[in-house]
Amino acid sequence: MTVHLFGIRHHGPGSARSLAQALSQLQPDLILIEGPPEANELLPLAAHGDMRPPVALLVYAPAMPQHAVYYPFADYSPEWLAIMHGQQHGVPTRFIDLPQAHVLAREMTYAEQAQAQVAQAGDMLAGLAQAAGFADTETWWDHLVEQRQDGLELFTAIEEMMTVAREELAQPLAPEEALREAHMRQMIRLGVKQGHQRIAVVCGAWHVPALRAMPTAKHDKDLLSELPKAKVAATWTPWTYGRLSAGSGYGAGVQAPGWYHHLWHTPHKAAAHWLTDAVRLLRKHGLDASSAQVIEALRLADTLASLRERSRAGLGELLDALQSVLFGDSDAPLRLIERELLVNDRLGGVPADTPTLPLSQNVKELQKRHRMVPLADQVELNLDLRQPKQLEKSTFLHRLALLGIGWGKTLTVRGKSGTFHESWQLAWEPEFELRLIEANVWGATLEIACNAHLCHQSQQTGQLPELTRLVDRMLLADARDAVPVLMARMQALAAGTQDAGVLLEALAPLANVLRYGNVRGTDTASVGAVLDGLVQRACIALPTAARGINEEAARLLLGHMIQADQAIALLQRAAHREAWLAALEQCVQLQAHALIAGRAVRILFEQEHWSVEQSARALSLACTNPVNPLASAEWLEGFLHGSGTLLLVNDALWHILDEWVAGLREETFTELLPLLRRTFATFEPAERRQLGQRVEHGGAALALAAPAPAQHTDEARAVLLLPILSRLLGDMQPKEELA
Repeated sequence: MTVHLFGIRHHGPGSARSLAQALSQLQPDLILIEGPPEANELLPLAAHGDMRPPVALLVYAPAMPQHAVYYPFADYSPEWLAIMHGQQHGVPTRFIDLPQAHVLAREMTYAEQAQAQVAQAGDMLAGLAQAAGFADTETWWDHLVEQRQDGLELFTAIEEMMTVAREELAQPLAPEEALREAHMRQMIRLGVKQGHQRIAVVCGAWHVPALRAMPTAKHDKDLLSELPKAKVAATWTPWTYGRLSAGSGYGAGVQAPGWYHHLWHTPHKAAAHWLTDAVRLLRKHGLDASSAQVIEALRLADTLASLRERSRAGLGELLDALQSVLFGDSDAPLRLIERELLVNDRLGGVPADTPTLPLSQNVKELQKRHRMVPLADQVELNLDLRQPKQLEKSTFLHRLALLGIGWGKTLTVRGKSGTFHESWQLAWEPEFELRLIEANVWGATLEIACNAHLCHQSQQTGQLPELTRLVDRMLLADARDAVPVLMARMQALAAGTQDAGVLLEALAPLANVLRYGNVRGTDTASVGAVLDGLVQRACIALPTAARGINEEAARLLLGHMIQADQAIALLQRAAHREAWLAALEQCVQLQAHALIAGRAVRILFEQEHWSVEQSARALSLACTNPVNPLASAEWLEGFLHGSGTLLLVNDALWHILDEWVAGLREETFTELLPLLRRTFATFEPAERRQLGQRVEHGGAALALAAPAPAQHTDEARAVLLLPILSRLLGDMQPKEELA
């Protein structure tokens, strides 16, 4: 009976290749792998024809899915090679790490100590790398192990090196590490007891000395006694190269999985293949890169390797060669290569019969029905919501977003306008699988889960604007069952809210729901009832809230006031308009803050509720405040904010403002100039130009168009037009009008 310990680096292609040779020589009758024992029953799926690495084992606590751990595998991961060897040769294969049932149940008492232990090990390896003439551990290990093709001899050397490193470290193990190694030793003892003669143990190189020099069985048994235990579940999930450095499970800090992919599939020509991919990438993005430059870069990389006394060119030499031959002083192409090529991100796949929860299964069925394949690469999707199939895709993406699964991000695209168009950018992330598991508590289907989650969120929301934004998301996700719950919650919050700003801020999202809800076919009747109450409360609260406030509060209220005005105009309801205009008149009469009063007059004038004479009178009163000229400037800012068209088309308003500015004392003008400049800076360039021309012409109104020459009117022909105009404009009496 012999126990062979293979110390590997997680996701190391050199370790994997040497392990494959060693297993072929050894022909073990039992393979033990550092990994979660809860996943032993899932190992046969690794040999399934539809399993495509990179993939990961996901172990989680069903009662609290946020407590989970991933164990990723690439096709060049040594653990994956060991699993596949066992499945292909019918060799019993088991995971032997400390069960996650204990790990997830334990309080994180020793988390900091465990991290400190890992840091100390890293420091020791960094010292070995420096002694060997390498600047960092990654490059040292890459040249020492990953680019070699040794068999059993390599693992003997790794064991000797790690034994010395642990002896030199001379630090007690963190409790979590001690438990893990104790459990692995117990599993090795179990394999020996079962009569296996050739046992292969595949584990991280750091653990090899602890598994070779075994203490007594009683020591390990006592260490593992009375551990807490939680119920856990496990499944396979797709993974990406970019996630191979995740901080849980087999996270090994792989910096360039795309380079390791070439080392695994084309070990003798990895440099040439990788450089070819780099050139293709540069050409794809419009950068010059010739075949001659590829050859020159490859020769330079080999020369650099020789100068650095290395057996072959590695990633560092290739990057240095590209920088010298192609990029010069520019770092931008190198950043592109690091993002696209070093990671070479790709999404794996798992068989359809992999164990999964109902919600995850429902999402996969919807992806298949909508023909939306989850990809790691960014994909753009343009939708026309007038088409039922595309509307269903939009609803699907919005429902996922409600559950925290941001598969798609909405984009603003020029040339696409209106509520019937949506543009998305899709990119599937592996952690979405875990979020689906977490969201399973809300329901077995995506629709049920969205409605339940919305109802829960509404009860947890204590601010009215947040709740109205939630209503907007509810509309986009077509979560109809949640409408009564959200509306009842909104009624309760609105009844207890006296803050005018909060009430005004809540109007815009609800107005959008009412105005555009019919695009998605959602019943918005209950939303309208709630909005009616909000408008009334906001109109009652505004005049009082606008008095006796400082400038900062007034500016905040001004923003809410402008948004509310746009919302009320959008709805075009007579009752809302009357209440709103009455509230604005009260703001003027009750001497609200100058910013608010100025804006109130502007809205009253634009809505044709006030005449030019009334507006001019209010402007004149505001500009005749010799005690506080700053208040006059603030009034003007509220009145003119955003547009100066009023001053271009109304001579009375222009002359009042012109006379006020001309009558200011020099020191007062100097004090108010920054505020006036800030106001006029909000105008469109064309408006500012025309105002300047009007000043240049001494205040005379500029003709917007050349006057039309006087023409004789043919009354007989004009009568023929009156019936048509009557139908277009309303009831008219053509004969009376003509007379």
